[in-house]
Amino acid sequence: MQLTLSNKKIVNAKPFLKWAGGKTQLLEELDKRLPEKLIEEGAIENYVEPFVGGGALFFYLKKKYDVKSAYLLDINPELIVSYIAIKRNNKKVIQILKDMENEYLRKTNDERSEFYYQVRRSFNKEGKEFDFKRYNAKWPDRAAKLIFLNKTCYNGLFRQNSKGEFNVPFGRYNNPTICDENNIIEVSKALEDTSIMCADFEESSKYIKKGTLVYLDPPYRPLTATSSFTNYAKDGFTDDEQIRLAKFFRRMDEKGAYLILSNSDPKNENPEDQFFDELYKEYHIDRVMANRMINCQADKRGYIQELIITNY
Repeated sequence: MQLTLSNKKIVNAKPFLKWAGGKTQLLEELDKRLPEKLIEEGAIENYVEPFVGGGALFFYLKKKYDVKSAYLLDINPELIVSYIAIKRNNKKVIQILKDMENEYLRKTNDERSEFYYQVRRSFNKEGKEFDFKRYNAKWPDRAAKLIFLNKTCYNGLFRQNSKGEFNVPFGRYNNPTICDENNIIEVSKALEDTSIMCADFEESSKYIKKGTLVYLDPPYRPLTATSSFTNYAKDGFTDDEQIRLAKFFRRMDEKGAYLILSNSDPKNENPEDQFFDELYKEYHIDRVMANRMINCQADKRGYIQELIITNY
């Protein structure tokens, strides 16, 4: 339900996709590190998120603060198609998802598996010819299929192979919520006054000015060779990319923006690893505890340190 309070729209949205590296569990830590000026005023004039992913912080801020303008970017075209389709035609996305959910839930487990792989094959085949640049009638269907796969695949993970194909296997859930109609409606409301684009993080610089709140949540640097979940886009995110991001951070700092960045803490595995401590040595680096849920090895899931870096 959307209410009006002091000219502010109250939107009760949450991420519509489970996204590896999602920040739901870090929201309190991020919130208490927001600039005091924004907290006191209860308003954010301009918000930019260059790696939006699941959008946990964005939706949280839309619920708690008066976000007057926002720009969401991500390099993953599938993700951006879903955001824009929900913004422009949430009713169609809901209708398609409901049909898929009804068909899926009445099947046996083996039939569900067969249906899942049928949708995955269709999704990958259609992706080869799909127009990711211009919105058209196929976008709501594409968004619905991505949400369906996300809700029914193993671990709720988004991963692509080198060909850009979604390749996560079937997940055996008894009664998954595939179509969360109320939340999709709220997400659409949250996106009403928001610009959404598929672009490299550096493209966001044109929307960043003095006083802009910027949240940078790049694909995390893997702690070990076997713990990488950075392939949300087929090209990955290397140490060179992390260094390029640090240079971008400095340039936006010079503009007078409020910057928050999160990443993995390499000291979890190697106390001598100074990679981020050196990259951001002139800024504030906090180490906070987070529960790593997405890992292919169950014994590797648990509480670890993550980094929250700010320039104020």
